Amino acid sequence: MTKREENFEKMLAFVQQKYADTVSRMEELKAADKTKSATFRQLMGDKLMYQNMLTLYKLYGLLEE
Repeated sequence: MTKREENFEKMLAFVQQKYADTVSRMEELKAADKTKSATFRQLMGDKLMYQNMLTLYKLYGLLEE
């Protein structure tokens, strides 16, 4: 595996982990009825960003479905 491929795999793992962490944190806030908080809204933005990145990876065949 080339250095570039290794770096891609690291980045992909990071994005997937951040997405999962963000969704988990949002669920905790939702359970506490804090969906209108600034934190929840920031997490929503982060979730959308990570989701878009993962969608682009899939679109270009860089991520297995």
